[in-house]
Order: sequence, then structure tokens, then C-alpha cells
Amino acid sequence: MRRLRLVDSIPPTDGEEIPGALKIAFATQDRRRVDAHFGSAPTIVIYEVGPTGYRFVEAIEFDQVSGENGRHPDDGDDRVGAKVEAIVGCAILFSLAIGGMAAARVVNSRVYPLKLPSPEPIPDVIGRLQVMMRGAPPPWMRKLLRRETSLAFADE
Repeated sequence: MRRLRLVDSIPPTDGEEIPGALKIAFATQDRRRVDAHFGSAPTIVIYEVGPTGYRFVEAIEFDQVSGENGRHPDDGDDRVGAKVEAIVGCAILFSLAIGGMAAARVVNSRVYPLKLPSPEPIPDVIGRLQVMMRGAPPPWMRKLLRRETSLAFADE
């Protein structure tokens, strides 16, 4: 596993944290679109997304991944465990698909998995999330936003 972060990233909010932001993970093959099954994604990119801004946090690359056909080069290896560990602290995971056991592990890590029906650019997915955050978020998102707010107060 390899983590890639921007060294001199300037957040879109003049150096301050993005208010009301959630960390969102995206399963991707090209780092630009949600276009991968969680288990076979060679990269997970993480963004911090708020109602009015977002920024790239990091890209996590995995050396060993499952094939798109669901076959593993060595079935004894746990490829999902490293991915679940990598997204701990995120609120939502977007992917094209996720197996039942992997989804259970993601949920147990307090990450909400969402599947998209077809590949989609990450900025488009972020834009829809921001519209929901600014308007009337669905119940599952309100719960995530409340959880993140209560964790922020616990840090103070």
C-alpha cells in the first residue's frame, strides 16, 4: 500500500477547515472517476467534502488487488482488509460494486458504502453530495453529519 498526498495543498477556504465537511472515499482505477469494484480497485482516493467546498486529501494505491472477475492471484491474501483499514475515518465510500462480506466490514468501520450504477467522474459525485448537504439531506446523511459534528466538539 502506498499513500500519496499533496505537500503544498491550499484548501479552497483560505487555510481554514471546510465547515461541515465529511471525508469521502472513492474506489477508482484512474483517480478521476468512480469506476471500480471495491475489492479490485487499485486506488482509493479520499476527499474532504463540505456544503460549499472540497479538497483532495490523499490517494491510496494497492499493490495486490482482485481481478474484475472476482478471482484473486492468491486466495489466501486478505486484500479487503487493507482497503477497509485505509478508509477508516471516512464517512462514505463510493464504488461500482462491493461484495457482501466487504460491505459488512466497511459498515463495521463506521463507513457508509454506496454503489453507483455506472462509472461517473468524482467531481460530479461530489457536486451531488454538496447539493444534498446544502438542501435537505436524506436521513442517512443527516446521521453522518451529526456524527461528524459531535466528533469535532469532542476534539475541542
